[in-house]
Formats: sequence, C-alpha cells, structure tokens
Amino acid sequence: MPRNQAEAIVLRASKFKDQDKSVVFFTREHGLVEGIAKGALKSKKRFGSSLEPMSYVEVFYYEKEGNRYVTVGDCDLIEDFYEVQTNPPVLFTLAYFAELIEESRPASGEDDLLFRLLLQILLALKAGGEPEFLAAYFETWYLKINGYLPDLSSCKGCRQDIVATGWLSHQKDGAVCESCANYRKEEIIPEFLDFLRWVKKNPPSKTAEPSFSADQIQSIRGVLREIIIFHLEHSPKTLGKFLDK
Repeated sequence: MPRNQAEAIVLRASKFKDQDKSVVFFTREHGLVEGIAKGALKSKKRFGSSLEPMSYVEVFYYEKEGNRYVTVGDCDLIEDFYEVQTNPPVLFTLAYFAELIEESRPASGEDDLLFRLLLQILLALKAGGEPEFLAAYFETWYLKINGYLPDLSSCKGCRQDIVATGWLSHQKDGAVCESCANYRKEEIIPEFLDFLRWVKKNPPSKTAEPSFSADQIQSIRGVLREIIIFHLEHSPKTLGKFLDK
C-alpha cells in the first residue's frame, strides 16, 4: 500500500473497537480523509495529543482500494488548540464548524481556501481573538467559498441600493428593502454590509477587529446561520447544542 502524507486539521475522533480510534482529518491536499489509528487507545505515547479535535498535524497514512478508512501510520502534532476549547461556547462553535465542513465538502476534494480559513480562525482564537466575531467571520467565508452568500446590498424587488434596514428574502437568495418586504423575519442591519466589506479585505486576527457591538454581531450571525441552514436543508446538530448554552 502506498504511503500518503498530508497537512491536516483533526475534525473529530472517537473510539473504534477496543484499542483503536476513528479519526476524521480535513487535509489541505486531499479534502476529508477518514482513518483508523490502530492502538491509539492502548498506548497514548504513540500518538500523544495529535488526534485531539482541532489539532493541526502532519498525518501519514496508507490507503487500500475499496476501503472507506485509511490506516493512520503516524501523526505529528504541529500545533494544538486545546486551551481555547476549555471555553464551552468556543468548544461547541468549533464542533459546529467541523460539522459544516463535513456536510459540505466531498471526500478527497482539495479545498485549500477552506482549510486555510479554519486554520486562521484557530490561530486567531489562540491569540485571544473575540470568539463571536471570529465565528461570524468563518460563517461569512464558508458561505462565500461554497457560493451560498447572496448579494445583500440591493433590493431584489426594486433593485435599489439598501441604505437602511433590509430583510433577508424568503428564499434566502438576497435582500429586500422596507418598501418591498412582505416577509420580515431576519433583519439585515445597516452594519451588515460594513461587516461583509471588512471581512472581504482583512484576515482574522486578535488586533485588527473593527468596532462592531456584541448585539450587531449576534444580528449578523443570525442572518448568516439562516442562509447556512437553508442551503444545508436542515439545522446542524452542533448548532443546536451551541445555542442551548
């Protein structure tokens, strides 16, 4: 069996039989890779903390034709993000990101943009970045990368620029102004477009966050989540856990 090597982020890991672990890796080169790390539960020295969720690793594995799972030979830890996950809301948010990636990315499909997005968010969180702002940043780029983010700057009814409050359209494919809205559920506040413009031009970081209030970020995230749920055609399980906290 040929040996493969990939830069990866661990999305999730669980017990598999008595001594092994089942691990889902999001790799920079090959998309999603599901593997079995044999003996990972028997000897913690072999893999250490490299198989913990959100670990940034170099994984070495073997593929066998027709087998769903690869065999994980070695996994070297590049950087861990354990400390940021001691905060329960951050823990649930990262699990939500992992679920989104698994839901929307095909196996063995290269997606460097999404990989770099997740890694940048993790690094920004570790540097002390504000979790809710970074969550909104991830959701925006997740929608953009997947082609789900509609144009929210002009009204789908009258085609005029939306300069004040708007509303997400019923089909989640754009915005409508106050005059044209007959469906008023997800409000698009004026700061939403400022946020989208900032995200488009700036990387996530601890020090470069613009001044949006907590209420504004919550409103922005509410609209982004509605668009995500619409395109997934269901609400992510981990999102429900996060909102309950």
